[in-house]
Amino acid sequence: MVPHLTTALTGPLLDLERHVLAATPAIERWFRSQWHEHEAPFYTSVDLRNSGFKLAPVDTNLFPGGFNNLNMDFVPLAVQAAMSAVEKICPDTQRLLLIPENHTRNIFYLQNVARLAAILRQTGLEVRIGSLIPDLEQPLPIDLGDGETLLLEPVIRRGARIGLDGYDPCAVLLNNDLSAGVPEILRDLEQRVLPPLRAGWHARRKSHHFAAYERVAADFSRLVDIDPWLINPYFSVCEKIDFQARQGQECLEEQVADLLRRIGEKYRENRIDAQPFVIVKADAGTYGMGIMTVKDATEVRELNRKQRNKMAVGKEGMQVSEVMIQEGVYTFESINEAVAEPVVYMIDHFVVGGFYRVHTGRGVDENLNAPGMHFVPLAFETPCCMPDRQANPDSTPNRFYTYGVVARLAMLAASLELEADAGGTA
Repeated sequence: MVPHLTTALTGPLLDLERHVLAATPAIERWFRSQWHEHEAPFYTSVDLRNSGFKLAPVDTNLFPGGFNNLNMDFVPLAVQAAMSAVEKICPDTQRLLLIPENHTRNIFYLQNVARLAAILRQTGLEVRIGSLIPDLEQPLPIDLGDGETLLLEPVIRRGARIGLDGYDPCAVLLNNDLSAGVPEILRDLEQRVLPPLRAGWHARRKSHHFAAYERVAADFSRLVDIDPWLINPYFSVCEKIDFQARQGQECLEEQVADLLRRIGEKYRENRIDAQPFVIVKADAGTYGMGIMTVKDATEVRELNRKQRNKMAVGKEGMQVSEVMIQEGVYTFESINEAVAEPVVYMIDHFVVGGFYRVHTGRGVDENLNAPGMHFVPLAFETPCCMPDRQANPDSTPNRFYTYGVVARLAMLAASLELEADAGGTA
């Protein structure tokens, strides 16, 4: 049921897991109190890295696009969690409009949309797919290649509501991350839009998320009596960057050098024999674009034209002008000798599954969200909210429970992040 997992497990991570397992009742009480005070995002996915001495989130997505990669055995968990989420939106909801990215050729992504719609329909909702493709005037059926067909229909606006021809939904669920901005048709709606428009990458910043995560990790670490660094990657930010014109280079070089120094101090403190590295990434955006691994600050100064061009542009051709420098976390997990990292999926505040992102052409210190990656469904032998406290911390249910805990911390940080940004404009 569980893919073969190879992990370098040196002392501190096992120690972290022991602390987590020993504090399970307190952890679950703490999470319950947090969700009384804060609203969970409708859905979230979190990329984790397990270095054997550290387990930390490196990215949190509020428009997850990999539901087709989840193990089918755990669809009932997703349906149950979706029921909880839907009840909070409109208790008497009957119709939901799902708006995906404007892809028509990315069949894997569209299979994700179909799986997500199927999960939502099992909650009792009528779900139809509304497309924002500019020139779409008629319903467009797309063959998904697995015997299924997805029907994309043009979105229509009537006053302060959107829907489809003959279809007026109670709420709108976005699976479109708004990288290029908020289309006019989505502005000032009276219907509930989830996630909120401010969660889109036109407004959201990864650095804001990890600042919120830093606070969450500090609170949690006091609860379970661990060093927050074991679950929290250091980071810093540089603004007013222009890679092609080499503007902001001094800031970037200084921040990289400072972060490498701080990581090195932690490595020495914990007797870790490894070379510190950082990941420089666009502060806004997704799809693994605009990312590079840096082990020495001089590498930033010596970027060639191809590297600068790669870093300068993100999704939808948006220019990168702000970057986050994030502590690099090695991944010492592998599947069939290929480097892997776990991605955990949540709906409402429940873990509903996950998968391994696997890349045969990347190293343990590189970004795996890149062309050539593939996915292996993560099958929980027991639900990851049910650890076996009598077993070795290295046992599969306990490893996955710990993954679920750290992923939920990132989800809580996303909730705080959205609350803090609520006063901003879309």
